[in-house]
Amino acid sequence: MPNHVYKSIELTGSSQTSIEDAIRTALDRAAKTIRNMRWFEVIETRGYMEDNKVAYWQVTVKIGFTVE
Repeated sequence: MPNHVYKSIELTGSSQTSIEDAIRTALDRAAKTIRNMRWFEVIETRGYMEDNKVAYWQVTVKIGFTVE
């Protein structure tokens, strides 16, 4: 198995539904322009409130992909 070199980026996805959906939003958007994505790591989770209720979730993820 060859050695790999990885590059990583950080993105923040948001969702009115759930934390998991916010992660998927970020990963789906990244997949439109980044090839060879291999892993992600949740860096930060936070939410936005309106009228004392959760309006949407914001999740920052670090995405790793192999360099060609």
